[in-house]
Amino acid sequence: MKLKLKLVRSIIGKPEDQKATVRALGLKKLNQEIVKDVNPQVAGMVAKVKHLLNIEEV
Repeated sequence: MKLKLKLVRSIIGKPEDQKATVRALGLKKLNQEIVKDVNPQVAGMVAKVKHLLNIEEV
């Protein structure tokens, strides 16, 4: 299974650990979309910053 992730909220003013998590997912700019395979590490990162993302199953 894959997830399509889109950064829809800014990371400005967010805690440093959330900024690092968004960067580790590979998202750099607002409205950028990426597709990731689901594994426990990615699922944990997505859960941590789900309030900043739009998430779709692909």
